[in-house]
Amino acid sequence: MHHYNLITETPETTVVAEYLPLFKREASYQSEADLEKAFIALLQTQAYEYLPITSEQQLVANLRKQLETLNHYTFSDSEWEQFFKGIIANKNNGIQEKTSTLQEDHIQVLTQDDGSTKNIYLIDKASMHNNHLQVINQYVVEDGQRANRYDITVLVNGLPLVHIELKRRGVDIKEAFNQINRYSRESFWAGSGLFEYVQLFVISNGTYTKYYSNTTRQSHIKEFGNGNDVVKKSKSTSHSFEFTSWWADANNRPITDLMDFGSTFFAKHTLLNILTKYCVFTSDKMLLVMRPYQIVATERILGHINASNNYKSYGSIQGGGYIWHTTGSGKTLTSFKTAQLASKLPYIDKVLFVVDRKDLDYQTMKEYDKFEKGAANSNSNTAVLKKQLENSKANIIITTIQKLSVFIKNNKKHLVFNKHIVIIFDECHRSQFGDMHTGITKVFKKYHLFGFTGTPIFAKNSSSSSRADLRTTEQAFGLKLHTYTIVDAIADKNVLPFRIDYISTMKEQENIQDEKVWNIDRERALSAPERIGNIVRYIGKHFDQKTKRNSKSYTFHQIANVLEVASAKDRIQIEEVKQKIRLSGFNAIFAVSSIDTLKLYYTEFKKQQAETPELSRLKIATIFSFGVND
Repeated sequence: MHHYNLITETPETTVVAEYLPLFKREASYQSEADLEKAFIALLQTQAYEYLPITSEQQLVANLRKQLETLNHYTFSDSEWEQFFKGIIANKNNGIQEKTSTLQEDHIQVLTQDDGSTKNIYLIDKASMHNNHLQVINQYVVEDGQRANRYDITVLVNGLPLVHIELKRRGVDIKEAFNQINRYSRESFWAGSGLFEYVQLFVISNGTYTKYYSNTTRQSHIKEFGNGNDVVKKSKSTSHSFEFTSWWADANNRPITDLMDFGSTFFAKHTLLNILTKYCVFTSDKMLLVMRPYQIVATERILGHINASNNYKSYGSIQGGGYIWHTTGSGKTLTSFKTAQLASKLPYIDKVLFVVDRKDLDYQTMKEYDKFEKGAANSNSNTAVLKKQLENSKANIIITTIQKLSVFIKNNKKHLVFNKHIVIIFDECHRSQFGDMHTGITKVFKKYHLFGFTGTPIFAKNSSSSSRADLRTTEQAFGLKLHTYTIVDAIADKNVLPFRIDYISTMKEQENIQDEKVWNIDRERALSAPERIGNIVRYIGKHFDQKTKRNSKSYTFHQIANVLEVASAKDRIQIEEVKQKIRLSGFNAIFAVSSIDTLKLYYTEFKKQQAETPELSRLKIATIFSFGVND
């Protein structure tokens, strides 16, 4: 009998609030076999059943047994053969179809021997703990492109849904990542293709552990078999290491050691929540798995909605809050999952997702559509917004602040104001304070107001507004529910790090103490032709260095020298190489103070580019933002 030690599992949260390492970290050599043994032992203490399965025949037999247990039903041999070959191991289905089955269609229909039908659950998403977790290791695949032996696989109701690849301590974690890519090419599709059901991969060298989703990008189709028994199997392309993620606690502290990772990420409640709630199968047929800070933010909002509903504190600042997640950290996915789950709460009538006019709601609509086609309704004018608010089937509505403001002004006694509403603001910066906030709080009776922002306003950086009590984000939306700053994002490598090189282009005249006096000619000095010319010259000289445009061993200038003496045939080849080099490196954005200044810089760039050798010239374009007419 095992002692089941559920050390970090709670019924409320998927991500542990604060994790203090419970295991002594190994400082000495630890082989891959030792890691594997220790990790399996840890899973057994967390209610995973260990199975000595190493072949597909055993895997399929166990799958049948587990589905019978989950569904309280015994298949006849003919029913099982029909269900297994027709649905689970259908040879026409690849990774996309199998992922879709698990994420969107996990209840399948069995035609029984007597002609009647019965629903068969592959996974129980409603009652999480009805699902049974098992772990196998050293599973052997003989009939792929070559024989492979997998490290550790977690089965959920008999289906392999999580695969763990280990390397001994001291070996680069990327080796485990590359090995999974090789398995994807060579053998996951082999036999009945059950390993194409894998949703999550975990890679570890003991010291560092990461996870990522089995994104369903396809490469080529290849035929396997002989004669009439030819099967076309699609194989996934290589994943990108950039999309691997660290696991962390709610305070954004990474949990990297394999044993610590196992005690948190692989807690039964956590793993099943991630598989069933926090994976998103997009309309582009890509599987996304949310990062820990996204899950925490989602659950903090949902928990706050439930608490304020229980205590009847909706319709006040106590019923809402805000999320501070830095720009580029995936706020759209977080807000989508929050809106999706909030709309399914039995007492919530509608979820309004509100964006600023400058962000254009159709763009947000397109983003939401990537996650789930038709999940949200966007509106082109206030009349359409009115119809959607009156439509009981429009659960999630995307609109702009301006349209919502006009609707409130023109429909003072509309019935929707008495509905139970969740209102989520994207980028809740200054433009959403003041009159708009007052309008919402006056007319809606049962609302929960939440804001997402990468730039919250605190008392020290607040400015005057139309209402003196709404100068900070907290005064407008309520308590801060979760934080994920630029420092966290850079540490996790979720956003690019940055470096500031400050180059002074203005020298103050000596003995001028009064700043107002110094600023009299500031604008004219900043836009002086000599200064603009120097800045453009500096950019032209350092562009390749800063953007890594020509980081390869050959450069435009080397090619230019060769072109002087190359034959016509060689020139064609060199031109092809030149075009390839043009595609390498990064682009750059140059921000200026006004459109008038932009015109001066654009003219100067064109002038200097005309004097630059053709191979070193830059493409210069202007970008204008504009305010839409009221």
